[in-house]
Amino acid sequence: MAARQAELVAALVAGGPLPPGFAPGPVAAARRALLRKRAGDVARHWPLLAAGLGAGWSATFAEWAAGRPTNGSLRDGWDLARELRDHGRLPALGAEELASREAATRYDGHTTPRPRRLPAVARAGDAVAVQLAGRVRLLRPAHR
Repeated sequence: MAARQAELVAALVAGGPLPPGFAPGPVAAARRALLRKRAGDVARHWPLLAAGLGAGWSATFAEWAAGRPTNGSLRDGWDLARELRDHGRLPALGAEELASREAATRYDGHTTPRPRRLPAVARAGDAVAVQLAGRVRLLRPAHR
């Protein structure tokens, strides 16, 4: 029973194959609903990224997240923002948010993000953020 549950969870949230005995239609509908819920959770942690993508937020997130298990809303948004940056698709508002986060917090893509203790500078797109004494300032905001 536990193995079948794990197969179903993998099919719903990690792009795994459909386990035998389950109808594809309802599982696909549940997968889409879970991706929408996950996109909403990530948008709460990354509001500028979601706003910068506008109407394309849900589709962009669903395309990125399909087949990836969640690492939590904060880390999922961070990973998506970095991937968009790397492919030249990060909107200006998302660049500001990413630069501010990277100046304030250390995240290696694998472990839990931790606050930076030393001064830091981060850049994403045209946005440059500086963290000094725990405060982050956006020096050169991205063009809107």
